[in-house]
Amino acid sequence: MMSPLVGRLLLLVCLALPLYGVEKVRSRGYRKDPDADKCTGGNDAEKPNCTRHSGERGSAYLSDTFGSCIQGPAGTTGRDGNPGANGIPGTPGIPGRDGLKGEKGECISEVFEEPWRPNYKQCAWNSLNYGIDLGKVADCTFTKLRSDSALRVLFSGSLRLKCKNACCQRWYFTFNGAECTGPLPIESIIYLDQGSPELNSTINIHRTSSVEGLCEGVKAGLVDVAVWVGTCADYPRGDASTGWNSVSRIIIEELPK
Repeated sequence: MMSPLVGRLLLLVCLALPLYGVEKVRSRGYRKDPDADKCTGGNDAEKPNCTRHSGERGSAYLSDTFGSCIQGPAGTTGRDGNPGANGIPGTPGIPGRDGLKGEKGECISEVFEEPWRPNYKQCAWNSLNYGIDLGKVADCTFTKLRSDSALRVLFSGSLRLKCKNACCQRWYFTFNGAECTGPLPIESIIYLDQGSPELNSTINIHRTSSVEGLCEGVKAGLVDVAVWVGTCADYPRGDASTGWNSVSRIIIEELPK
C-alpha cells in the first residue's frame, strides 16, 4: 500500500511538469538575438546594421502555438429563408400633366324608328258588270302611314273588248286622280285586230285579268286609289266591259322602301 505522503508528492509532480514545460518554451521565446544589443536606442536605431526585436515576437509565437484553434473545412450552404412580409405601400405619385386638347367632334343625332307594321286593304265587288268604255270603273280609299314608303296595288277581275275592226282599250290606276309617276304608270291593255267575218259578228270573250304594280312618291295620308278604262294611243276604242258575272277586287298594300 502506498502511503498518503507519497501520493501527495506524485500529485504535485504531475501538476508541476506542465508548468515547467510552458516556462521553458517561454524562455526560448524571450532569448536574445545575437544582434539585439546592436540597437541601444537613441541615434543607433537609425544605423544600417541595427536590428531591433520587440518582445511581442514571443507573445505572438505562443498565441499562434497554444492560443488558437485550427480552422476546419467550410460547411454546406444553408437553405433559402422564407420570403419576407410585404412592405408598406408607397406614397401615391405626382399626378401627370393634362394631355393635349382633342379635335372638335361631330354631333350625330340618333334616330329610333318604330318597327314596321303591315298596312293593307282590300275592296271587292260581286258581278260589277260595268260596261263603260271611258271613265272610272271602281275606287278604294286607303290611309298611307308614311311618305317614304311605296304602294303596291292590284286589280283582279273580268275584262272584255270587242269591235268589228281593229281596236284597243287600256285599264290603269290613279292615285288621288293622277297616274303614277314613280317610276311609271300602272296599266294593262287589250288589243283586238278584227271580228269574225264568217259568223258576221265580233269576238266576245270575257277573261279574268289583272293590273298590278308598285308606285313610289305618294304622300302619307288618305289616298283615293281608282281603276279607270280608256283608249290606247293612236288606236280607236272598242266596246269594253269590266267585272262581268264574277268577283272583282282592288288590293292595296303599303311597303317599306
